[in-house]
Amino acid sequence: QVRVVESGGGLAQPGGSLRLSCTVSASRFRLYAMGWYRQAPGEERELVARITMSGNTNYADFVKDRFAISRDSADNTVYLQMNNLKPENAAVYSCNTEGTIGDTMVDYWGQGTQVTVSS
Repeated sequence: QVRVVESGGGLAQPGGSLRLSCTVSASRFRLYAMGWYRQAPGEERELVARITMSGNTNYADFVKDRFAISRDSADNTVYLQMNNLKPENAAVYSCNTEGTIGDTMVDYWGQGTQVTVSS
């Protein structure tokens, strides 16, 4: 059984910060990478940031130098530190986990957490 639990969304003022976290627990699941995606109303879901368990990261251009993704491999947890938030950053942010069960590649999604940026 797989559980992907997210936390940390909410309301921030423009220029403010939020920190999202996501923890995955699953039997026989070998974790390879974790990432955060966002979906705004009327828009398609898009990558925000992704990190492999070896520490390689990639970011969407619109968050570079403002957001930082990190991981705690021991706890299968990924964090997204979001600084200098802008109203256009508001969206539902979802955690995605990639890995294998046996020889099969699988990925799992969290339930999503709302980020609102407003004064």
